[in-house]
Amino acid sequence: MTAPHGLASAPARSAVTADPAAATRPRNRKQLIVEAAGRVFGEHGYHAASMEQIAAGVGISAAALYRHFPNKYALFAECADLMADRLVAALDEVEPGAALAEVLGAVTRVTVAHRASGGVYRWEARFLRREDRRQLMTKFGHVVGRVDEAVQRAHALPDAGLRAVAALGAIGSITMHHTSIAPRRAEELLAASASRVAATDPAAAPGSARTVELPAQPVPRTRRAEILAAAIPLFARDGFASVTNGQIAEAVGLAPSALYRHYPGKVDILAAACLQAAGLLAQGVEQSLHGVAGPHDAVVALAATYVAYSFEYTALNSVAEAELAGLPGDLRRSLVLAQREHIAVWEQQLRLARPELDPRRARVLVHAGFGVAVEAGRRLRWRDSPDRRDAVTALVVGALGL
Repeated sequence: MTAPHGLASAPARSAVTADPAAATRPRNRKQLIVEAAGRVFGEHGYHAASMEQIAAGVGISAAALYRHFPNKYALFAECADLMADRLVAALDEVEPGAALAEVLGAVTRVTVAHRASGGVYRWEARFLRREDRRQLMTKFGHVVGRVDEAVQRAHALPDAGLRAVAALGAIGSITMHHTSIAPRRAEELLAASASRVAATDPAAAPGSARTVELPAQPVPRTRRAEILAAAIPLFARDGFASVTNGQIAEAVGLAPSALYRHYPGKVDILAAACLQAAGLLAQGVEQSLHGVAGPHDAVVALAATYVAYSFEYTALNSVAEAELAGLPGDLRRSLVLAQREHIAVWEQQLRLARPELDPRRARVLVHAGFGVAVEAGRRLRWRDSPDRRDAVTALVVGALGL
């Protein structure tokens, strides 16, 4: 930092007194910046996050960030790598052949400790450049491999790493929501949930997914609906911020300017996609709970419905989950309310099935179930079949402790 104006002619002083800010600058400032950036990226998404927001989280100017990182992308890549590095380091400290509980405990402690910044990789890693993404996936492959070794030692099954990935999904879910819970309690809850997932035989599912009836996705019968249907796979593949009006217009055979006759802006197309996702899921839940015999069956029905919805509407669900944070507050409000109502249904039924759970622990477990569905589905590359739906449903039910 330079001296303030007017002090240039002052007598020479020691380095300590000439620049007190430099003397008090924390030695781990780069680490503090990465931590703050992880929180901002996790809250707002890569594209919506700004260097000013990140700088404010550290208490420095945006210009000062550039002393450590040349641009926002470099900082983002560092954030995405950091959680993987922490998990790798934690597992490398665990002795080979250690018990499953010890392996899952190591992963859980790191994840909970860095909850606010640890979820960047889950949705935002698609914005990494190819080489950076490959490097990140290699690190997570190491993590999955170590967990799978422990899972197979404890419960040997030919599931090709599905339970290991699902268990990590249960643990990683804590980074994707804001439910207030003490770290120690979160660690115990998530480690136990992941352990149950690891002990679940996906091939022994009861076939519940075959009975799920989902509402049909609306057939585009208007130009507005055609635009929405064309935009959803583009948003899912490339991310909302990377898709242009020109690409959407081309997909439906329109001039870009013609989009404005149907939507005020691109963000309104995204909002419509998120509303459609919420509506379809709400309809599916209502149908699934009709005539259930009790809370246990209700939770199983909810799990089967969520899994079926995730397989059936993979692109739509991906957009709704990944892009919600990027919506303006006025557009996001109704969607957040719909999310809360959906989670409240799960929470109520889970607490009826497991009366020992308080509301916070039930909510954390519900999110763990969502995390299992997402990561198991990704592992299966969302290749749909009744058997795959049943397998993932069984893992979700296991995470919930039924």
